[in-house]
Amino acid sequence: MSSHFTVVYDACVLYPAPLRDLLMHLALSDLYRARWSDRIHDEWMRHVLASRPDLTAEQLERTRRLMNAHVRDCLVTGFEYLIASIELPDPSDRHVVAAAIHAGASLIVTFNLKDFPAEALKPYNLAAQHPDDFIVDLLDLHPAGVLEAVARHRRNLKNPPKSADDYLDTLLAQGLTQSVAVMRPWVMAM
Repeated sequence: MSSHFTVVYDACVLYPAPLRDLLMHLALSDLYRARWSDRIHDEWMRHVLASRPDLTAEQLERTRRLMNAHVRDCLVTGFEYLIASIELPDPSDRHVVAAAIHAGASLIVTFNLKDFPAEALKPYNLAAQHPDDFIVDLLDLHPAGVLEAVARHRRNLKNPPKSADDYLDTLLAQGLTQSVAVMRPWVMAM
């Protein structure tokens, strides 16, 4: 299955590693098209390096390369000409909207909903959605595909490996309360 529904990941959903990894597995499921830009990469990497002195820029560059290599057509380029015309409460977020417009996205997945007010996004046929709401909606539309991606993600965790319950607890710590509540009855499938 391949969907034309396109979303742009804001940097804030990419720097908690467990959430980023889940979103990458979901992107590989072809339930939607996930997109981001080099500016979005730069932003999440900068935040990780500031909060995690145990990690190096080289390690994060490797993650960036893997993300770009494995998610088909993920990198948005050529959107910069749109930035100046976009009005947002925080001008530093305009590049995300510009990338979304240029990519033909319908949705920005972000924790920072106040930075992307509905009225500011409406002229571009865009909306912003919390990652928990995004995943719950995916579960509603494609439960088997989402659960398969979740199971694949959990199986790939090696350092340390996690039981299905521990995995769901990790997602809970990422703020995915609704998603975990929907997935918990399916714990045996994970």
